[in-house]
Amino acid sequence: MVNPSRPQPPSPAQGRAETPIAFIQAIAAAYAQRGMPMDEALAKAQIEPSLLLKNNARVTAMQMELISGIAMQALDDEGLGWFSRRLPWGSYGLLVRASLTSATLGLALTRWCRHHGLLTDDIHLHLSERDGVATLQLDEVRDLGEFQEFCVVSVLRNALGVACWLTDSRIPLQATHLRIAAPAHQDSYRVLFDGPTTFDAAVNSLQFDAGYLALPVRRDEAALQHMLQRALLLTVRPYRRDRLLVEKVRQTLALHPEHCRNAEDLAAWLHMSARTLHRQLKEENASLQELKDAVRRDLAMTQLQRTTRPLKQIAEAAGFQNEKSFIRAFKSWTGSSPDAFRRQRITAP
Repeated sequence: MVNPSRPQPPSPAQGRAETPIAFIQAIAAAYAQRGMPMDEALAKAQIEPSLLLKNNARVTAMQMELISGIAMQALDDEGLGWFSRRLPWGSYGLLVRASLTSATLGLALTRWCRHHGLLTDDIHLHLSERDGVATLQLDEVRDLGEFQEFCVVSVLRNALGVACWLTDSRIPLQATHLRIAAPAHQDSYRVLFDGPTTFDAAVNSLQFDAGYLALPVRRDEAALQHMLQRALLLTVRPYRRDRLLVEKVRQTLALHPEHCRNAEDLAAWLHMSARTLHRQLKEENASLQELKDAVRRDLAMTQLQRTTRPLKQIAEAAGFQNEKSFIRAFKSWTGSSPDAFRRQRITAP
């Protein structure tokens, strides 16, 4: 019996239905390939079987997430019939884990592409960079048949979702190129991939600002375990937060302090207005003052740990007007004085 006083979870069918039924039809083909019924999967995802006969039908993101997860486990195939051999449940989690220790997104994606080739040789993934543009390319080594669109779209969206998750950053696309002919549901691609999508292209690829490849990987094993509870969200839903500007500001503050006397100087160096700088940092849940403090703190702590420079010189290098203001700020950051911090590091085993 339902307790009316307790809020009920939303129905999977609630929300905007923008995912084309063609992807559900491809999952149905995977079930048929294995000679397995999918009635139970459709029921759990609240998808009417009759929708499979309507080529213009759409389902919600939640329905897509649910039926994909159910099908992957029922078929024990995260490839959902795309490849000549199954990808057992957990395969894509292993790919992410293998990239988790990478210092930057560029290295993480390179590893992800290389390790994907260990799972299947039916497709080949490659990351390249040219003239400030990063390209993630998917080559079809064999004919994917009726699974072509679903496979290519899913693999590219999964790679993009992993990249966004690893860096905790929304990575906007400059262009998407697909070898498939424009489908009847081509208007769905404005949701699947931001930026312009070109069909009947020579190759399958995603293109984005190569600056994102330098972003640090921000996740650890604990975050991975949490993410894997609903890993399909990385493929089904777009990532929201963008950290590229935060990293650009952080690097400029650290490497070019002469251009950071005030917000106007920094904004001019980054080719934007001070107002835009503040607004975009706010959208990324950051502020210029917080980033300045973080860069100053990191610089001061590194100097105290690795050099014997006098506090006055460290204060000046960190951008403080005098030693007294530096000591006061350092205490607020760490709870101890610079001298005490340095002694602790020297005496630590």
